[in-house]
Amino acid sequence: MATKKDQDSRKADESRKADEKSRADRQDRAEGKRRADQRDRSTAPPAPEPLRIPVADSHTHLDMQSGTVPEALAQAAAVGVDTLIQVGCDLNGSRWAASTAAEHENIWATVALHPNEAPRIAHGDPAGSARQGERPAAGLAALDAQLDAIAELAALPQVRGVGETGLDYFRTGPDGVAAQQHSFRRHVAIAKREGKALVIHDREAHEDVLRILLEEGAPETVVFHCFSGDAAMAKVCAERGYHLSFAGTISYKNAQNLRDAVAVAPRELLLVETDAPFLTPVPHRGRPNAPYLIPLTLRAMAAARGDDEDTLAAAIAANTARVFGY
Repeated sequence: MATKKDQDSRKADESRKADEKSRADRQDRAEGKRRADQRDRSTAPPAPEPLRIPVADSHTHLDMQSGTVPEALAQAAAVGVDTLIQVGCDLNGSRWAASTAAEHENIWATVALHPNEAPRIAHGDPAGSARQGERPAAGLAALDAQLDAIAELAALPQVRGVGETGLDYFRTGPDGVAAQQHSFRRHVAIAKREGKALVIHDREAHEDVLRILLEEGAPETVVFHCFSGDAAMAKVCAERGYHLSFAGTISYKNAQNLRDAVAVAPRELLLVETDAPFLTPVPHRGRPNAPYLIPLTLRAMAAARGDDEDTLAAAIAANTARVFGY
């Protein structure tokens, strides 16, 4: 017959095994959820309800997205996105944008060296942080040579904008500021010479971007892509006639500044964009972005403004066509 000590030991052993099984079950569930989340993050979101009034995606990067260009065009058209502005970020990407726009009647191009690209060319990129991989320092002469090539592309008829250019103090430290500002000023001059829209990337550099535009004399048409300022900055831009393009970030919980900005901006200065494959709007944040998700961002803009969806869509469609001259 088992003693009380034996019974207690057996109960303790059973309790230990139950605890171990429970812990293992929790770990299995957590691992399953992690894998499911990983699958979700790599899976394209479902198509939203189509817009009744077609609009354009004013800023996308098809060369960084999965799938083919015809597939992207078809998916976008199915939800009421009938025109795409393909944006260059480096010389090779700008050449691709120009050639792709030449091949597809519903795609127009912009060309530029991204603000973060300028110091990588001039000062090198030993970490290989961009698509080109590791690069040695080549100096301002090499930067100017690539800017000359951008200027040649900007003269092409299918290229309707110069950008994305501007300043990015988030990813580039103080050592890269001079190269960025030099590149930005060159892009401003190119846009003015060609009479094409200037598409600005502005990250944590509002004051300097606005200052340089005044110093250089802004082109007739200026677009702040993925506008990241607040209502006060939106009012300054509106006073100067600059256009504000809003991305999926306007739908993020912590982006009240963007909802305040779109609410005070004149409707005739508004554009909508994806910046795909980045900045996917809620409820699909963290998953791959693409032009067909534009309706989600436009509806977030309309809600923040208290606008009727169709009214806002019609205005944005007209604004984008006017800005890029198609």
